[in-house]
Amino acid sequence: MLRGEVTRIPIAYAMDPRLPDDVEPVGCAQVRGEVTDSAGYMRLTLAASVRYRGVCARCLEPVEDTFTVELERTVAAENTLTAEQLEENVDEYAVVRDGMLDLDELIGEELLLTFPMRVLCEPDCPGLCPRCGKPLRLGDCGCPKHETDPRWAVLAEHEWGSDDSDKT
Repeated sequence: MLRGEVTRIPIAYAMDPRLPDDVEPVGCAQVRGEVTDSAGYMRLTLAASVRYRGVCARCLEPVEDTFTVELERTVAAENTLTAEQLEENVDEYAVVRDGMLDLDELIGEELLLTFPMRVLCEPDCPGLCPRCGKPLRLGDCGCPKHETDPRWAVLAEHEWGSDDSDKT
């Protein structure tokens, strides 16, 4: 492409993904995309999907799902950008070094940075009952919904608004 022989390079391969420590990848990440050249303007488009296993941060149930990330970058040869341009626009460029474009680094970093901070079984997972530990998605556990903090019990016993306040 740098020599002008082709205007499109399709991309399809599998890679070992890097995911947060509390998440286990199930197999390889599938990467698909392309690099296109339009009158010397090269554009990289990538998407990667990875199956993973983890534990719901709210109810502690096992979770197995697929995470997909997409990215687009302008492709530039190493000597065409200044260090300042690269630093200021790090998320805009994919740099060709020694005639090679390191896609694993680009997509691996994007997977790691955009992966959810907390794995959830469902976006609205209600979690566990703080009193008995029953998963609330299975229904009501029967525990009281509101408990008075025992440190405030003395105040609850006092009848506010009565005429007793005049006697003190």
